[in-house]
Amino acid sequence: MDRFPETADIETSTDDYASRFAGRIGEWMLQVQEQAMLRMLAPYPGASVLDVGGGHGQLTGVLLDNGYQVTVLSSSEECKERIRTYVDSGRIDFHVGNVLDMPFTDRAFDVVISIRLLAHVSRWPEFLAEMARVSDKAVVIDYPEVRSVNYIGPQLFRLKKRFEGNTREYTCFRERQILRVFDEVGFRRSDCVRQFFLPMVLHRMMKSPRVSSAAESIFRFAGLTRLFGSPVVIKTERRQDSPEENTRFRR
Repeated sequence: MDRFPETADIETSTDDYASRFAGRIGEWMLQVQEQAMLRMLAPYPGASVLDVGGGHGQLTGVLLDNGYQVTVLSSSEECKERIRTYVDSGRIDFHVGNVLDMPFTDRAFDVVISIRLLAHVSRWPEFLAEMARVSDKAVVIDYPEVRSVNYIGPQLFRLKKRFEGNTREYTCFRERQILRVFDEVGFRRSDCVRQFFLPMVLHRMMKSPRVSSAAESIFRFAGLTRLFGSPVVIKTERRQDSPEENTRFRR
């Protein structure tokens, strides 16, 4: 039985999940994600960063290489496996805890991030509010956008399932849904990167970073990615008038 109410990060921390980003095309997609995250974090050099659900290790190395102090919060000890080298060497801190009731004080970290998780969290308003509670400056997340090719979700999911095999259902969001929660706990939108116009499954099927990059450059130049790109990496920052403690969704 799962120990905590939200444990979606256990699956995203497995080797099976990591296989979805294998090969040259997977490396290319992760590079796009890394560039987006580094852009978000650029105003906070040397910041303390809490990576919620970061057992997948997709950002661990790049964060460390760029001078950030990294802590990972996961729902289970088993989520440590893919980042064990960093943990055992003392380069990052690793904690097991409830992502809806994190074992940290208010504003414990400069920035709190979470990648590849929100779309699988059922009590997502509580999750976002809790991330805001432990962040002093900013929260960075990613999510699949409704206003994208993800709109044809059922058909796209069948394609993903047939081609990828290990995909799972996920929730798409509208930006205003997410910003409404952040606004209630004293955070405002400050930056946004829409990563791809084409669904990621199509890039995996093409298996060519050169072709994918060229196609995405065309869509970006045409303004289509800005309007319909997904996943979206979005940053919200604490407002000057934000409350000392976020209690809107606390139990």
